[in-house]
Amino acid sequence: MNKNEDKNIKSWKKESPLLNKLISLEETFWINPNLKKYKTGIKETPLSQDNVRDAEERLKRFAPYIAKVFPETKGTNGLIESPLVRIPSMKQSLERGHQQHISGELLLKCDSHLPISGSIKARGGIYEVLKHAEELALEHRLLTKQEDYSILDSDRFRTFFSQYSIAVGSTGNLGLSIGIMGAKLGFNVIVHMSADAKQWKKDLLRSKNVKVIEYEADYSKAVEEGRIGANADPNCYFVDDENSQDLFLGYSVAASRLKKQLEDLEITIDEKHPLFVYLPCGVGGGPGGVAFGLKLLYQDHVHCFFAEPTHSPSMLLGLMTGLHDKISVQDAGIDNVTDADGLAVGRPSGFVGKIMEPLLSGIYTVSDEQLYKLLKELVDTENIALEPSALAGMIGPIKLFKEGTDYLRRYHLTEKMRNGTHIIWGTGGSMIPEEIKKQYYQRH
Repeated sequence: MNKNEDKNIKSWKKESPLLNKLISLEETFWINPNLKKYKTGIKETPLSQDNVRDAEERLKRFAPYIAKVFPETKGTNGLIESPLVRIPSMKQSLERGHQQHISGELLLKCDSHLPISGSIKARGGIYEVLKHAEELALEHRLLTKQEDYSILDSDRFRTFFSQYSIAVGSTGNLGLSIGIMGAKLGFNVIVHMSADAKQWKKDLLRSKNVKVIEYEADYSKAVEEGRIGANADPNCYFVDDENSQDLFLGYSVAASRLKKQLEDLEITIDEKHPLFVYLPCGVGGGPGGVAFGLKLLYQDHVHCFFAEPTHSPSMLLGLMTGLHDKISVQDAGIDNVTDADGLAVGRPSGFVGKIMEPLLSGIYTVSDEQLYKLLKELVDTENIALEPSALAGMIGPIKLFKEGTDYLRRYHLTEKMRNGTHIIWGTGGSMIPEEIKKQYYQRH
């Protein structure tokens, strides 16, 4: 950060009580002052519905291959998708515990239970690996788009892909999705893991013949080293979590699938029936992609909120100051140390921040202690076990009703809330070893 930006932080601290709260590690709730009407805001973004459709079509082409090599996806014909479930007991527990009524229905989108790698990263990460594999195979005339892609499950293709490497920097879950998918196709995969990555994730990757390189520094360092290593090898493809359009589009496909799930549950989303979605946020690609897809579909009828740990509020800091990736939490004196490993990101994606600036409703922060409390509560009420970072969305509706009344008034939502739907995005957890699940449960 240069001197001008340092000055910016000082002036921001004077002008913004919220920034002082962030620096004091207090839980905060921020309403985005740059949110625009959908038709105005969407014009400022470099991506469109056509880009999302292209991603959807690519995933359909790969579905026969996915169904063949990952038997757990046979039931969905090779579609990598997760359940959307009502959580009424958890809703009651939240209302009791916080003495706050939640108007509308509460649901959990269980990306924690996505097949193959058990987290939201199974969307973007797997999609980007598949896109890269398709481009290589088409370029070398080993495949046409009209063929049955299940032919990729052969020694011929595995031998071909083994000439190439894929690298990524990760706090854990993205590494899992890239590693598992890349290795299955036959690529050599190198995952650069930050200090906060959980040991079981490293062990799982190594069991799949993925090379794991560990760092004592945080996520940004792992990404930087991964990028440097990949640049030195012309046959190595780097999945850039900070700037990847392909990752972003892989996540955005979730929206049209969610729309169908809501229709199946007979839940209406329109002007009188607003949708609120609460998404845990690390570098921003996953929640940004999902939110972008939802805005394309539901426009001004959907309200997306990101959730970050009090110790890693990078996207909030980037959007609030307008500095995006030009500022890190460390620049503001925040340590970026949290048990929410998937969210332990000190510097946000500038690419995602700029896309979300006119589309995002707000961001709030949540303490690690609160995450463990919510984790235990969800097991006790609904018997669903998530990892700590995946609980960041759960407190969203309480925050909205307690601290977001200005937002509800500004957008004429107060009277519509009883017809509203709240979706908590559960981003990971089903692959956690049982022993560690127990440890998480006993933390609170």
